Amino acid sequence: MEILNIENLSKIYGRGDTEVKALTDVSFSMKKGEFAAVVGESGSGKSTLLNCIGGLDNPSNGKVLINGEDLFAMTERQRTIFRRRHIGFVFQSFQLVPELTVEQNIVFPLLLDDKTPDRAMVEDILKVLGLGDRRNHLPSQLSGGQQQRVAIGRALIHQPMLILADEPTGNLDSRNSREVLALLLSAARRYQQTILMITHNVNLTTSVDRVLKVTDGILEDLGGVKA
Repeated sequence: MEILNIENLSKIYGRGDTEVKALTDVSFSMKKGEFAAVVGESGSGKSTLLNCIGGLDNPSNGKVLINGEDLFAMTERQRTIFRRRHIGFVFQSFQLVPELTVEQNIVFPLLLDDKTPDRAMVEDILKVLGLGDRRNHLPSQLSGGQQQRVAIGRALIHQPMLILADEPTGNLDSRNSREVLALLLSAARRYQQTILMITHNVNLTTSVDRVLKVTDGILEDLGGVKA
């Protein structure tokens, strides 16, 4: 079952002498439960790709289909609601709400959508992420690795169709980076989540299902490199 379909996606910034082709006719798809990594040099277009897939930036041409739904055929309001309900984000900078506890940060996306958290799911996520004894702590009382675990929990809580992780280990040391990757891999397997992760660290791609490389806005599918 295909969750994500990208068709001839292009993104151009500026015009004339200032024109920059950030993405050029990018096409690929991902199946349910697949974990893919996007690698590339700084400025290669990988972040632009992730932003377009997540509906945070509008492509110049092409389509983004999530479970058959055309993201850019929607109105801005429809896209915002769809993104909140069906896409989970994990950012390099964590982006937790400082006044909320670990548990409150995790369930926050559900509260925004006026949904009651599934207590069993909350407990399972806290257990899987090793945050059970930190559930009442504020982000300021956590290490960087623990904060990123909370961000992963927040992305998982509404069981989205797709999780987009933008350099999720960029602010972490090597040990915490490996732990965060292991947690994302565990989520992909345990909850059958489809995950697309951007990383500059090629050492973190050895366990994923597929590697995609972006060079000057052009995507190359390197295939499976799973150990």
